[in-house]
Amino acid sequence: MSADTILHNAKIATNAVPSSVEALAITDGKIAATGTEQEIFRLRGSGTRVIDGKGRTIIPGLNDSHIHPIRGGLNYNMELRWDGVLSLADALQMLKDQAARTPAPQWVRVVGGCAWLVVGQNFNSQSDACQRSTKSMWPLRRRPSLFCTYTIGLC
Repeated sequence: MSADTILHNAKIATNAVPSSVEALAITDGKIAATGTEQEIFRLRGSGTRVIDGKGRTIIPGLNDSHIHPIRGGLNYNMELRWDGVLSLADALQMLKDQAARTPAPQWVRVVGGCAWLVVGQNFNSQSDACQRSTKSMWPLRRRPSLFCTYTIGLC
């Protein structure tokens, strides 16, 4: 069986022993093999896509290198996410509900959201909102360390 894709000439992190390899093979969207270039090129077929890593370090997978576990643990119940919110009325109702749940003296923190909220308009999706945008929109401050209850927002 041949690989769909081969990545070679790289320092590929494995989180295993050995901690890095020179090449890897991908079949059906999954890493099928790791090893030396010589080992992995044995899996090359006529339709295999070959990618030269140019000596770079490769870290496969979904790696979130910027997280806030302490803030998340301490403040999760006081945070409001506006991801996918498509109307001002919904956003304001969510804000009102969150304010009722948030203990004094804490502020409600709006920590996400990438929707356009426009007075008097509702949207079928976030892309619909962005396509129909107007100059009457206000930016949502996407700064989780600050209280952000005073703005209505956009992407």
